[in-house]
Amino acid sequence: MSTAPPPGYDAETLRALEADAAAILARYPEPRSGLLPLLHLVQSVDGYVSRDGILFCARLLGLTAAEVSAVATFYTQYKRHPNGTYTVGVCTNTLCAVMGGDAIFDELSAHLRVGHDETTPDGAITLERVECNAACDYAPVVMVNWEFFDNQTPASAVALADRLRAGEPVAPTRGAASVCTFRQMSRVLAGFPDGRADEGVGAGGPSLAGLRLAREHGWTAPAPATEPEEPLEPQGAADAAAQGEGEPGAGEPGSSAQREPTGPQDTAREKAEDREEDAR
Repeated sequence: MSTAPPPGYDAETLRALEADAAAILARYPEPRSGLLPLLHLVQSVDGYVSRDGILFCARLLGLTAAEVSAVATFYTQYKRHPNGTYTVGVCTNTLCAVMGGDAIFDELSAHLRVGHDETTPDGAITLERVECNAACDYAPVVMVNWEFFDNQTPASAVALADRLRAGEPVAPTRGAASVCTFRQMSRVLAGFPDGRADEGVGAGGPSLAGLRLAREHGWTAPAPATEPEEPLEPQGAADAAAQGEGEPGAGEPGSSAQREPTGPQDTAREKAEDREEDAR
């Protein structure tokens, strides 16, 4: 059982957390399997995975604070220090980098005066380098709390950041009609839908270009091979067949039991077998 001290949440916050945690853990036959959504849950309350959040998860699941911390520090979506209202992630993986992702990150970093995983003094934006946003057909891509802003340039990304800091509403290129806060996004990741999953367009023109061309030209995938599969032999029959093809059985001349020792372990094994034989 956990020996962690109780978290320092006030009574009302703790009651709300416990009610939400009960809903999360009801999905899992093994309670500790719910640790990941629980971490998102406490992050939705504190704006990061705080010490109190770690202690809450530990006591609820019968884990140590160290065990919970080990998970929280492994995944980059869990923040161990206060995060901004908006996480602005710039993809700098191969294709986005080639298309200008590095230039976008450098421009944002200079404009906001923060580096990777750092937050602006007003608490509005945490800037991140992102390995891949899985949107190469729209490169270079910027995400704000995991909503897509496609085909960005350094200038458009700076304008986006300024609007976020000014509190103006911004609309993603695809998906939801607006951008939620980091805490709201964390609650969704904890498993509490906000009703916006089906808003907007998911796959746009570039994503569907191949499908459109295939339909226009009548292209289809090749049919699978129809050659009959050979029945699998039982393992015993396969072993017997192998032995019948010249492989010696156990104890027969030429088997591993009859080969010459090749190392200290073999020599020690032989001596032990000789002692057993003498004892008989």
